[in-house]
Amino acid sequence: MKSTRTLLVAASIVSVALALTACSQSDPAPAPSAAPTTAAVASGPFGAACSAIPADVAAAAPTVAAADAAGKIPALSTLVSFVGAAGLGQTLNTTPNITIFAPTNDAFAKIDAATVAALQADPTGKLANILKYHVVASDITPDKLVGQFPTLNGAPITIAGSGQTFTVTTTTPGNVSNIVCGNVKTANARVYVIDTVLLPAA
Repeated sequence: MKSTRTLLVAASIVSVALALTACSQSDPAPAPSAAPTTAAVASGPFGAACSAIPADVAAAAPTVAAADAAGKIPALSTLVSFVGAAGLGQTLNTTPNITIFAPTNDAFAKIDAATVAALQADPTGKLANILKYHVVASDITPDKLVGQFPTLNGAPITIAGSGQTFTVTTTTPGNVSNIVCGNVKTANARVYVIDTVLLPAA
């Protein structure tokens, strides 16, 4: 009797072991972990140069017209001066839902003195033409930035990038600018501050 019981117990252990082995072989392999997502598109202002915008100006910007808001940002004083000379201040203040690519003072400093003098000598012609190349007649949100857009100048600009890193390329070969502070909302415009003046083809 004792040996019979022993055999039964041994047989039971073998059966359980075989069942566990079969289960482990039939279990599906664990699903691979999801790949990391790309950087999220910013919902507010982004970029290192945003620190150049005074805090009180940034807070009030959504209620201030575009040209007036730019006038309160020291880093855009050259642009503001040129906009005034070209007679475009009223246009930038009153046109709704536009996007402005605003070159910094340092961006204008990259242009040689002779070219600047030529622009200043023809403020409502050559200068206005270049400034209009920095304005798109639609509200381009950060999630819609990538693509080609017609400007008020008539020539297109092309924007590439993702997350919070974008470049703007013009029709002039080699003329590429970086967006250094993006998605600044004013009362009537969305502003992207750039580090190089956009030049249309001659």
